[in-house]
Amino acid sequence: MNCFHAWNTARTSAGLEEVRIHDLRHSFASFLVNAGRSLYEVQKLLGHTQIKTTQRYAHLSQQTLLDAANAANFSMGDLSGAAK
Repeated sequence: MNCFHAWNTARTSAGLEEVRIHDLRHSFASFLVNAGRSLYEVQKLLGHTQIKTTQRYAHLSQQTLLDAANAANFSMGDLSGAAK
């Protein structure tokens, strides 16, 4: 099935001439991992046989990384030795 004409019409109408359908796969993967879904889940949804391929598709946002670091800090508690 060739959907290029419909896709081209939609992206041109939206002012997104440079966006490719393949770009949407990367966005889909990134949205999922940043929403807390596992790489394994994303791998299966995208139909990848190799997890390394999924890792190239899924990009963690800076906020997701900051949240992860804060979660680690919170789970360790106050290790500074300062009295509260």
